[in-house]
Amino acid sequence: MSVDLTSQRVRHPLRFRQLQVSQVERLTPHLVRITLAGDDLEGFVSLGFDDHVKLFFPDTVTGVLALPTVGAEGPVWPEGTRPTMRDYTPHHFDPVARTLQIDFALHQPGGPATEWAAQAQVGQTLGVGGPRGSLIVPTGFDWHLLIGDDTALPAIARRLAELPIGARAEALIEVDGPADHITLPSAATLSVQWVHRSSSGADALPLLDALRRTVMPAGVFHSWIACESTQAKALRAYLASECRVNPQWIRASSYWRRGSADAHESL
Repeated sequence: MSVDLTSQRVRHPLRFRQLQVSQVERLTPHLVRITLAGDDLEGFVSLGFDDHVKLFFPDTVTGVLALPTVGAEGPVWPEGTRPTMRDYTPHHFDPVARTLQIDFALHQPGGPATEWAAQAQVGQTLGVGGPRGSLIVPTGFDWHLLIGDDTALPAIARRLAELPIGARAEALIEVDGPADHITLPSAATLSVQWVHRSSSGADALPLLDALRRTVMPAGVFHSWIACESTQAKALRAYLASECRVNPQWIRASSYWRRGSADAHESL
């Protein structure tokens, strides 16, 4: 291909913002969209579909939201004020309205982020840090493979929305059941496989099983993976070893790890 398929990294100045909940929408039984608003969103930038921001949650007892200041080497926390924080993908940012939408997958049993999102009400406060940077993946591949569970839906939806006419995408998405399907607008030619979460136990890898059954289109493609750590590693290994995909065109992330309270890492 003559098209440049090199991904580009862009760094952003570190900022911390205190925002207010302006809307709460239950999209499915296990997915809630929370819109945050405030003048602190001035200058917010998110260029990559899988960017992540750090969310800072108010103290569950006092309701106080603690945010750091920006020091020469990064965040500076006053002693004893570090709050609970988690990584999330910005679903949509409106610079005119100054609103930022974050989608929360409501897992059970839920951690602090799930518990906060489940009770979120208009007027409540949330802290947002970042994103520190963006990875801009070219859209000029012959096709795009997007694989993830419900925690990856915001990033998958963003990518599908930004793909141009003439692009082609295959998406494999793991959710609990049919009630958790959402509409995924895209100008691309799109095929979506909704993979329903198995009840056979923690060792099941339903996305990997679905990928093995998938007939791969011809051409050079970019693979993007985000889900539970064990399954993400297995998916990446399958593409690299069995499908002989160029590793530089595989981006795999662990968005969560079974049995861990907070896990988010690139593989």
